[in-house]
Amino acid sequence: MTRRTVRIGITGPIGCGKSTVAGWLGDLGATVIDADELAREVTAPGEPALDDVFDHFGERYRRPDGSLDRAALGRLVFSDPAALAELEAIVHPAVRARIEIAIEVTEAADAPAVVVEAIKLVEGGLAETCDEVWLVTCDPERQLERLLARGSDEAEAAQRIAAQDDPARRLRPAATRIIDTSGDFERTRRRVLDAWTAAGAG
Repeated sequence: MTRRTVRIGITGPIGCGKSTVAGWLGDLGATVIDADELAREVTAPGEPALDDVFDHFGERYRRPDGSLDRAALGRLVFSDPAALAELEAIVHPAVRARIEIAIEVTEAADAPAVVVEAIKLVEGGLAETCDEVWLVTCDPERQLERLLARGSDEAEAAQRIAAQDDPARRLRPAATRIIDTSGDFERTRRRVLDAWTAAGAG
């Protein structure tokens, strides 16, 4: 008898280790769907969502090669909550459609689990389609340290953190499990492996 594919949603604040946790699950056999990666795909040249972004925010965000100037648009939306909401209203429906297709393909292939990594998993309604929602958190000092290590300057990192309005607090009610990545790397990895088994995917 074929085992049902477990749907695991991973969400949490920027810089807290969502991709690391998702990567570990990928190593265990899960298919990982990265909403950020899909957002880049749906705003690539030739995609309808990109035309909508330019129509709404202006041609000043179009690079000479026709691609989106993500850095410039990022500076706008992470300093203006209304602009961020407007961008999400354009991009998220296109991303969700691709996520739903990817889930269907994964389940048809009888994978043990499909992991949807999305910072807006709950707000976008995707959490409702998951068997489990894992909230990945860390302490503020570690969060800032990781963003700086990615190449953000301190002002930009602080702006991105502030723009999220303490998502860990907001998302806790929707979480099946909370994975705190502040501590020892191996201990965190063990916690993820235990959660994988408890979810019925292992």
